[in-house]
Amino acid sequence: MNELLAYTLQHLALVAAATAIATVVGVCLGVVSYRYRKLRPIVLWTVDVIQTIPSLALLAILMVFFGLGNATLVVGLALYSLLPIVRNTHTGLTQVPAHLKDAARGMGMTRFQRIALVELPIAFPFVFAGAKIAVVTGLSVAVIGVLIGSGGLGYPIYRGIQTQNVGMILTGAVPVVVLAFIFDFAMTKVEKLLLPNRSEKETKQ
Repeated sequence: MNELLAYTLQHLALVAAATAIATVVGVCLGVVSYRYRKLRPIVLWTVDVIQTIPSLALLAILMVFFGLGNATLVVGLALYSLLPIVRNTHTGLTQVPAHLKDAARGMGMTRFQRIALVELPIAFPFVFAGAKIAVVTGLSVAVIGVLIGSGGLGYPIYRGIQTQNVGMILTGAVPVVVLAFIFDFAMTKVEKLLLPNRSEKETKQ
């Protein structure tokens, strides 16, 4: 039981680190794609392409630069998590009401101040929704990190496969499913609180 708890905590730590990195980088890229129209297709195309690369292949490429271990997995998960965060940040910023932008402009705010102090806070619910997708996806993808020397719940699964022990495989697989369900449920609840208007519309429908 202590061993399983250690694997679970390590799994969560890896996903948390990757999500934090992806959120910072993804929000910045989302702002860039929103602010600079010429760069928008390049940014969105790049994150789309990264998402299409098979996870094992991406980790193999990153392993050349970062070596075996947790660093490679965290970078790989962060790259996979960029797409929903970048797209949601861009979408959230484009949906900020024009009158709020005009009000901020009328107060003498610079472009950077308007984005940082007005537009991004309003777009935060969309950013949070992207982070939710990143977390849930990361929890499952992190399992293959064991193939590049990383820790987490992938280790008991891999060890179970090697020994053909179904019980050991489930020891790693079940916690991953449970964690994904818990985070998806909890973050969806928070997301609905952040977007009350949308929740009301969905309820009426």
